[in-house]
Amino acid sequence: MCRGGRVFAPTKIWRRWHRKIKVNQKRYAVVSAIASSAVPSLVMARGHKIESVPELPLVIGDSAEKTSAAIDILKQGKTRNRRYISRKGSLIVYGTEGAKLVKAFRNIPGVEVANVERLNLLKLAPGGHLGRFVIWTKSAFEKLDSIDGSFDKTSEKKGYILPRSKMVNADLARTINSDEVQSVVKPIKKKVKRAPVKKNPLKNLNTMLKLNPYAKTARRMSLLAEAQRVKAKKEKLDKKRAQIPKEEAAAIKAAGKAWYQTMISDSDYTEF
Repeated sequence: MCRGGRVFAPTKIWRRWHRKIKVNQKRYAVVSAIASSAVPSLVMARGHKIESVPELPLVIGDSAEKTSAAIDILKQGKTRNRRYISRKGSLIVYGTEGAKLVKAFRNIPGVEVANVERLNLLKLAPGGHLGRFVIWTKSAFEKLDSIDGSFDKTSEKKGYILPRSKMVNADLARTINSDEVQSVVKPIKKKVKRAPVKKNPLKNLNTMLKLNPYAKTARRMSLLAEAQRVKAKKEKLDKKRAQIPKEEAAAIKAAGKAWYQTMISDSDYTEF
């Protein structure tokens, strides 16, 4: 139980939420997001169901004035029990200011509306993921060339040139495997040169013989000497552990008693 105190590490209002980015870099990102919206694989990878869409980019007329007509265009189903997670649907881009199409689409959950002259990168690529399904009106699609420019026409934006692709043919595998490139590059090295494994001569006999040919003879002599030592030790132990015969034991005992009597008689002490 907490009796007073404060919240640990609270969210501060002076936190640096935004970062300054170059204007040309922002424009480059917006143009890239628009280009990716015309690639079916990227749009499908983002989760949009575009199997029944005739082509990408999809261009429609400016005739939708009511929400019912907008739903018929999108053909969306029911959204029961979707109060907490509202997934991003399609983005409607219009070109005429004050169009009735805005009011028709704004009440559909997940669908967002944007003006072609004020395109937002967070709407074109929500979460930083490219490939949102963008539906263009005819008037908005016609304004794209004048706003961002093209390879033949300059843009309305001052000092901005539409970025060109670095490669004419984007199929990199086809370019590498072409006859022009393969005739210049070096052939494939089929022979693999592996580094030799270094072995310890103290543990590996073959390596030791390469360094010292006499090592085999020395090892054999040491083994024979060890075997002789083991044999001699075993014979000595067997001799000590062997049982003595009774006659020999009696003779040893008699010799001991005789030595004791001799020692007593030669000493200065006498028995009482």
